[in-house]
Amino acid sequence: MRILLLALSTAVAVRAEDVVRLGNLKFAHSGAVSHMKEVCPRQGIRLEERMFAKGLDIVPGILAAPLFVVAGFAKGGARIVVRKDGGVTRLADLKGKKVGTARGGAQELLLYAELAKAGLTWSDQPGKDVRIMFLAYADLNQALQSGQLDAISQSEPQSSQAIRQGYAVELVKPYDTPLGEPVRALVMTEKLYGNRDVALRTMNCFVEATKEFIDKPDEAEKYVREKMFRGALTADEYKDAMGNAAFTYDITPEQVQITADLMTKYGVGKMSRTPKAEEFVKLDLLQEAKRAAGIK
Repeated sequence: MRILLLALSTAVAVRAEDVVRLGNLKFAHSGAVSHMKEVCPRQGIRLEERMFAKGLDIVPGILAAPLFVVAGFAKGGARIVVRKDGGVTRLADLKGKKVGTARGGAQELLLYAELAKAGLTWSDQPGKDVRIMFLAYADLNQALQSGQLDAISQSEPQSSQAIRQGYAVELVKPYDTPLGEPVRALVMTEKLYGNRDVALRTMNCFVEATKEFIDKPDEAEKYVREKMFRGALTADEYKDAMGNAAFTYDITPEQVQITADLMTKYGVGKMSRTPKAEEFVKLDLLQEAKRAAGIK
């Protein structure tokens, strides 16, 4: 069972070219989604990518937009790390500590599931076992390194960088709760999904870009390190990050539903009701695109 993180796309027509706007996060495992920019012109689409600094509250957005989950683009990619000299060796040791995460991302929900499993309470206000501190992904590592935080629930490659750079150690890969290993979701607006021609061509871009990265891992590494991180990610850091993540195409309604249920349970996203996965998981485009690409 899995967790979602958002890659948001919407489309408008511009003369003879269709423009699709993509929201993305700067993670090693979101490289194939970013690579869609190079692939989409083959499908007559210009992809405009915007990188977000923080996690996005997907399911509440689904209720408001509306949006549809149309594919999964990555598995894994999360880790809880602690300061190397902080004396924390198990989850129970986080009692009385400050733990950072990005609000609305997969890491927030994974953190709460692990704390609940350890029997700990938490809040972003004083008075619970663990004090939660919300920061952007880019700021979490610095806060841990400077001693402002005792632990962080972080994505990749940032968690691998913290370990490689010597100021953090892994506490747990948070995949041993009912959520399991997270699957990140590719999400389309209803407007784009309703334009079958453009939506299918966009999905073809995603499948082709992902297949290229799966089939050619050296090219994937080069793209992520040079084009996404512009040299600020070493080869070892990339390998560590992708040792804890993988590119994929797939997601299931069951994986989405358990995520939505636990978001409600733990108060992530402040949803007024728990949505039903069958209302917003639409995998027909993915199935058609995979068949066309010869992918089972």
